[in-house]
Amino acid sequence: MTASPTVPSSRTVTVAATQMACSWDRAANVDGVESLIREAAAKGAQIILPQELFETPYFCKDQKQSLFELAAPAEGHPVIQRMQSLARELSVVIPVSFFEKARNAYYNSMAMVDADGSLLGLYRKSHIPDGPGYQEKFYFSPGDTGIPVFKTRYATIGCAICWDQWFPETARVMALRGAEILLYPTAIGSEPQDSSIDSQGHWTRVMQGHAGANLMPLVASNRVGVEQGESCALTFYGSSFIAGPQGEIVAQADRESRAVLTATFDLDRIAAQRASWGIFRDRRPELYGAILTLDGETTPRR
Repeated sequence: MTASPTVPSSRTVTVAATQMACSWDRAANVDGVESLIREAAAKGAQIILPQELFETPYFCKDQKQSLFELAAPAEGHPVIQRMQSLARELSVVIPVSFFEKARNAYYNSMAMVDADGSLLGLYRKSHIPDGPGYQEKFYFSPGDTGIPVFKTRYATIGCAICWDQWFPETARVMALRGAEILLYPTAIGSEPQDSSIDSQGHWTRVMQGHAGANLMPLVASNRVGVEQGESCALTFYGSSFIAGPQGEIVAQADRESRAVLTATFDLDRIAAQRASWGIFRDRRPELYGAILTLDGETTPRR
């Protein structure tokens, strides 16, 4: 007698993307994020992604020594502690983006808070941009945590940060390390050097590619609003979204409004699809040495 094919089990998870505008009223910003998280949890979300550096406006528009005062150590950080209490109350997972001070080093960091309020660890942003309006190299050192994943109550997740999303290597490493969902908190908008540039479609499509190439859901949360710096103003274009495992957009916010988006995925069914599609089976890591170089030359030129 021939055995019946095994039917994949069902393990569903509901994720949420959020977006809002930020001001220099830091307490109001944190209150706003808590409100978004509570709204998402009320809609059934179990993993809820706030945007990048939500405690303040995006301060990297200018190079100002005084803004280093915004940084604080991860241990005892009041916003992380507040999100831990909130996660414990609502039984939700919250990746918390913050400006980290570690002795004499400064990082653009994320603290992964599990659904019981425990802190699973930190990720420090690996790729640091530098350009008009986005002068992050003045404030942040490149991250030294590598590219980790976190086994939370509901799923194993990878969470990279903003500029990391332009690098497919980041998404692939998270997938290889067992991520089931990819998360990207972000702060991106207009380009002050050229008002004709609108990167929103490009930004979205690149991350859709990460979802499709790795056959796993992806959540991206951006901010909205106009923020004025000393040297320029940035208009953040929101458009936070959730993509499915084929890269398809299943929910997307507009460019201006406060928003909470949710989507539910069956992770076991997606895992079965990922295995049968063969993209990880058919990888050839021994051919990829050039990716470890800057110029594609595996043997240095003389």
